[in-house]
Amino acid sequence: MKEHNQECCPKFEIEKWDKKTFNWENKLFIKETISTFFHIPFPPMIGKKVMKMHALAQKADATIHDKTDALILFRDPSAFKSEIYYSVTKEVEGANNTAISGSFVAGVFDGPYNNIPRYIKEMGKYLSERKQLAKDYYVHYAYCPKCAKESGHNYMILFALV
Repeated sequence: MKEHNQECCPKFEIEKWDKKTFNWENKLFIKETISTFFHIPFPPMIGKKVMKMHALAQKADATIHDKTDALILFRDPSAFKSEIYYSVTKEVEGANNTAISGSFVAGVFDGPYNNIPRYIKEMGKYLSERKQLAKDYYVHYAYCPKCAKESGHNYMILFALV
């Protein structure tokens, strides 16, 4: 395994996120949607949307300065649509500004994207042990595909809205 190149994606800190609760009050994001086919997006489409969001946030000087705190969340409201949420420090002109509020329990997983249904079941079991129930899920992928390959890890944070 090679040393992870932090030029692209920052080194992921499992202990910062795993089994932690985050209370967000109007946490700012800009939002885009993409089409999916049974939850499978067309990969180039993700990159284009994320780059567009990043450019808008940079232009507005609204990017999160500490890359380890920056989040790009994915939520699938249906099998044919995915939402992408890019964290920002303030509202961004020309973007679909939104805010997310709630209590979120985070769990870190390492594995292929197609294991997400299994990770949701694991998270559900963890939550039931804590007498909690997830109302919704958001996923943050710690590394882009290139950095995941370089590091030998495909970390993701599953945020359960409780």
